[in-house]
Amino acid sequence: MTTHPAIAGISINIDPVLHLGPFQVHWYGIMYAVAFLVAFRYGVLPHVVRKGKSRALAEKITLWTIVFGLIGGRLYYVLQQPNLFSYYIPHPEHILAIWEGGMAFFGAIIAGFITLAIAGWRYGLSPWLALDGGVLFAVVGQPIGRIGNIINGDILGGPSNLPWATAYTFQTSPGHCAVLQPGFFCGVPYQPAAAYEALATIAIGVLLFQLRNRDVRDGVLAMVYVACYSVSQLLLFQVRTSEPAVLLGLRQAQWTSIGMLVIGLPLLYLLWRRSIAFFEARDAKLSAAAAVSPPSRAAVP
Repeated sequence: MTTHPAIAGISINIDPVLHLGPFQVHWYGIMYAVAFLVAFRYGVLPHVVRKGKSRALAEKITLWTIVFGLIGGRLYYVLQQPNLFSYYIPHPEHILAIWEGGMAFFGAIIAGFITLAIAGWRYGLSPWLALDGGVLFAVVGQPIGRIGNIINGDILGGPSNLPWATAYTFQTSPGHCAVLQPGFFCGVPYQPAAAYEALATIAIGVLLFQLRNRDVRDGVLAMVYVACYSVSQLLLFQVRTSEPAVLLGLRQAQWTSIGMLVIGLPLLYLLWRRSIAFFEARDAKLSAAAAVSPPSRAAVP
């Protein structure tokens, strides 16, 4: 790989792998782990507790959502790759190899929403409350995860001389960057699309927390998130050039965004209008029953 002199920007000279003796830990994975912990503690937990639900229930549903969200995000990424049939199908062990990098967040959203709705129903929780907790998890955790993308150099825009453009300079061998996708080069500053994604998610998060503090009805946060995130992807993927255009100059995530706005969001709203009263009534009955039920013998001093 040819090394080009940096013309401007911020140099990132970080080994994407943290070497701890015989162990190798990717910063990408570390940021994911930190994101999960922080997102649960400051996104999910305060929301469900103020709704009168237990921490144990929140932990159980969050764990299942993380597992299936990771699978969904990875599968959606793999399905978009041009070497799907030449590489991933003949080598299926790489399909779920999340540690190799490569996630499509829309896949995580779709899989996560399905998991949250099913788990909420299964454990006697309003699916809309579960979905709201899920989107709060996303807006808190995703910006942290994007730090891993910045270190990894796998979400980039085009070459740029902007002061905040990022040029990767860490090399595993002369002229070969440890990171960067094919078509990108050591020392060349690129627009930091991952940082733009993080900032957009933070802005969405501010809006969602303001709505939460106003005690909007369950499900509103989820619908607002889907709308705002889809619009953000339509705009940001105009800058993000690390993924190829697939049709009419638009990238896969932009077409997914259009589908979400035109089909997904209206369907979500229709389901919400038809079901929210039922789940609110059910939660009220469960809360009333719990309030009048006698304490167990184990609880009596």
